[in-house]
Amino acid sequence: MNSKRLRVELHSHTHASPDSRLSAETITRVNRERGIDVVAVTDHNTMDGAFEMAERLPFPVILGEEIKSTEGDIIGLFLSHEIPRDMSPAETVAAIREQNGLVLAPHPFDGLRRSALGRAAVDSIVDDIDILEVFNGRTLLRRDNDAADRYADEHGLIKSVGSDSHLAAEIGHCCQSMRPWDDPQDFLASLREAELHASLAPAWVHLGSSLHAYLTKFERRFRRLTGA
Repeated sequence: MNSKRLRVELHSHTHASPDSRLSAETITRVNRERGIDVVAVTDHNTMDGAFEMAERLPFPVILGEEIKSTEGDIIGLFLSHEIPRDMSPAETVAAIREQNGLVLAPHPFDGLRRSALGRAAVDSIVDDIDILEVFNGRTLLRRDNDAADRYADEHGLIKSVGSDSHLAAEIGHCCQSMRPWDDPQDFLASLREAELHASLAPAWVHLGSSLHAYLTKFERRFRRLTGA
């Protein structure tokens, strides 16, 4: 990486997530148009998309995964292999730590999202959270993002913002402007002093990702029935 400040997206999805169909070609084109330099690929419960994008995208990719714990989603960054879903938050954090990865709590207090950790779960792992997402581009209620921002201030946590992009229209809505880093710990130091840029995606994107999820389920069922 060169010495310029980098615009970094820390929460994004690809066609490897059941509710997204973003291809490498679309991700490349739209991120270039919107000036994003580095992307963390954080698909739901898989790293297939992260490994694919690391090979195919013409800019740096942070290998990540958005892991469904028993209490809600936890993101691991700088991972080397996939972490299984449905473990407790503490077990999920421990699995990330075993890889020397970083723990990011996404959309922690989103009251309209079943996958949000919620305050009790966040409290239970707060000492092991490296990064708290204080603005998620898909969080519809401003108060929920504001609650995350206050929580980060109260506990001295490093803040991030995330587009949580599932559709092309969402890419680049949230990013951090950071100096280049050498390793995950230097990444944290850079993120602590980063400039955060965030805006909400259009509300209709939720319908788009729901449609993608439905189509994915239909296609999988069709393949099972037909043996295709």
